[in-house]
Amino acid sequence: MSTKKEKSNVTPDKLDAYKKLIDSHPEIELKGATIPYTSFNGHMFSYFEKDGSFGIRLPEKAREAFIKKYKTTLFISYGIVKKEFVLVPEKLLMNIKEFKPYFDQSFEYVKTLKAK
Repeated sequence: MSTKKEKSNVTPDKLDAYKKLIDSHPEIELKGATIPYTSFNGHMFSYFEKDGSFGIRLPEKAREAFIKKYKTTLFISYGIVKKEFVLVPEKLLMNIKEFKPYFDQSFEYVKTLKAK
């Protein structure tokens, strides 16, 4: 029986932007061959969905402000609303200078969570 490899719809330009953000933090490692993601102490804090959408984990107040500012929503993965994650608009993901503070904040937030 052959195993079917799952195809990702993450475009090379999105992946390149993501890698640049990750490279700004030597302690963060890009994980996931098909579905790229980052995690720290067992907590995922940013990732692509297989449809190419991208989400980051933010603390409550920052999450509410982000949703309002960028007119976006909570992130949905496999039909489940990820309550601590926001959907990052593609245009923002591609604007590394504007997006980097949110990525940094996501990493700082996950470092406050108890290790799994």
